[in-house]
Amino acid sequence: MGVQARHLRKSLRPGRPHEQFMVAMAIMALIMSTGMVAGLLTHLFAPTSGIAAPEGAAQPVAPPGEPSNTTRLDDRARITGDITPKSVVAGPGGTVIANNMMYSHSSTLYDASSLERTATVSDEIDLADYGIEERAGATHGAPVEAVFSPDGAHAYVSQYSLTGPGSGAPATDDCAAGDEIGTSAVFRLDLASAQWDQVIEVGRVPKFISLSPDGSTALVSNWCDSSVSVVDLAAGEEVRQIPVDAAPRGSVVLPDNRTAYVTAMFADELYKVDLHTGESELVLETGRKPRHLVLSPDASRMYLTESGSDRLLELDTATGRVLREAETGREPRSMTISPDGLALYVVNYYANTVSKFDTTTMEEIQTVEVGQNPIGITYEPTQRRVWVANYAGSIDVFDDTAVPEEMT
Repeated sequence: MGVQARHLRKSLRPGRPHEQFMVAMAIMALIMSTGMVAGLLTHLFAPTSGIAAPEGAAQPVAPPGEPSNTTRLDDRARITGDITPKSVVAGPGGTVIANNMMYSHSSTLYDASSLERTATVSDEIDLADYGIEERAGATHGAPVEAVFSPDGAHAYVSQYSLTGPGSGAPATDDCAAGDEIGTSAVFRLDLASAQWDQVIEVGRVPKFISLSPDGSTALVSNWCDSSVSVVDLAAGEEVRQIPVDAAPRGSVVLPDNRTAYVTAMFADELYKVDLHTGESELVLETGRKPRHLVLSPDASRMYLTESGSDRLLELDTATGRVLREAETGREPRSMTISPDGLALYVVNYYANTVSKFDTTTMEEIQTVEVGQNPIGITYEPTQRRVWVANYAGSIDVFDDTAVPEEMT
């Protein structure tokens, strides 16, 4: 399976411990002994932007252990093999999926505990088997990004392109063939059987995919259509496309299951969209190449990477207003957030590093070296590990439980 132990050089910049009143310290010690400290610390030390959590927002739930802004990434393992991972995503039940684009034509599944590969799923299908009779015959996808259903039973995987009968002109990032590029799809993977069980047609060159918190709706970024597809997952079909601007990429859906934000990467813009009405509104002109979005656990804030500006932004989800910003490494792309909301992990594509940020201060507290061209990242909650997809052909896995001696 290509799992190899490895040691990486790390630059640790621990913050100072929070000073507490004596009574508070006693209470904290008691709670720590019962393993419930993470939830309380999230309440005490979460960034205070003065913004109330949106109505219906779930309360943050963190796994047992130290607050994530007091721990540091430690060496774990490197996974190699016949993979070219564009993304890596952890599900709620201990499964991790990597998506290997057209370079390997597969999605690979891993056990979060052992790190062993449990399945390799080819992207070759016959669209006629999924009700698309006019495109019968062998078709290859190109797995890009994935999102898990809330129950962890399925993963929805966007396919950069479909190559086969009726596929049209080849898909490219510059969209040079325009409307001649064929439309593509999202494949649904049944985790129990490790088989594709549904195909949902969307637009041209779909990339990022996000789900509404209630699991009823998917939002798919159609890179070459300057739009996002709204997908009714119960019906298994696209219900509308919402126009934004050039090269839509990252997205998040708020707890009302209706409001979403979408980056238009080549237009340097952030849009707010209504999934029910199909309306879109430009809310922010950003720095260069806004790429990825993640929500804080209480959904009061979201974080945005600007790949072309080497910046990380914290935004108000109610208005899209910038609250704080920080410098990153070279070309920040994807990121992930810890379940307690106290740490952000950002891949720096050209620096071959991952930066860990403390969300209470927006300061970088650690940098670790990873493989070539890190492009995807996910926090795996059952083991408290961070998985990093390196486009050149590896996945690095770090424990995030070590506490520096300075903080003990």
